[in-house]
Amino acid sequence: MSRRFPIVLVLSLVCLAAPAWADYGAGEAAYHRGDYATAFRELTPLAENGDPSSEYFLGLMYVKGEGVPQDFKQAEYWLFLAAEQGHAQAQDNLGAMYANGLGLPVDFKEAVRWYRLAAEQGEARAQNNLGLMYAKGKGVPRDFKEAVRWYRLAAEQGEA
Repeated sequence: MSRRFPIVLVLSLVCLAAPAWADYGAGEAAYHRGDYATAFRELTPLAENGDPSSEYFLGLMYVKGEGVPQDFKQAEYWLFLAAEQGHAQAQDNLGAMYANGLGLPVDFKEAVRWYRLAAEQGEARAQNNLGLMYAKGKGVPRDFKEAVRWYRLAAEQGEA
């Protein structure tokens, strides 16, 4: 009987985890097809439980006002939670909020910080954004050599 316990435990955990992933998949699919009400309904409980991808999508919805009223404070809240967990797209979007003053004071140094975290993970848009910051000398000293380095990395992934 004691040999069966680990097998039963593992199977139970797999069964419990499956609905959560199914909800995420349904939420992400709904977001991409523009069904924001379903996306919000499916992703919110997952985001509230700390899932960084769900937090990211909620943040996007609030930034863009997709299925919810545009609310930059809520966008910052959800994107920050995802970004702190290492979600590169959330880090890039948070950087953009700081760079463009979307609901936050313009803070180029903070934008560079978030862009760099995402860029170092290979996020092409963040690499392009970081290159732009170096080219313009915003948040960092102007450095065309460093700008070109980041632009090249982004371009290698099709982001130009």
